[in-house]
Amino acid sequence: MLHVRVRPGASRSEVLGWEGETLRVCVTSPPEEGRATRAVAALLAAALGVPPSSVELVRGGAARDKFFRVRGLDPAGLKARLGKESSR
Repeated sequence: MLHVRVRPGASRSEVLGWEGETLRVCVTSPPEEGRATRAVAALLAAALGVPPSSVELVRGGAARDKFFRVRGLDPAGLKARLGKESSR
């Protein structure tokens, strides 16, 4: 599973990098009615080069910390495609 910390309502959507085992992202969508969660799933799919249907929310639909499963990629593959850990 991929642990993601989300900052909704940002000025632009982007993958910020790793903080330990947590991937930090920001999305422009507001945290209302699942909009930010859907935006994060789309951002992850684009960043990983997988179809959006491969990215599934497992836990944290209404929370800032979310857990996603990405079909077809193991944890090492996720890290390789998303870059190395940041020093933060």
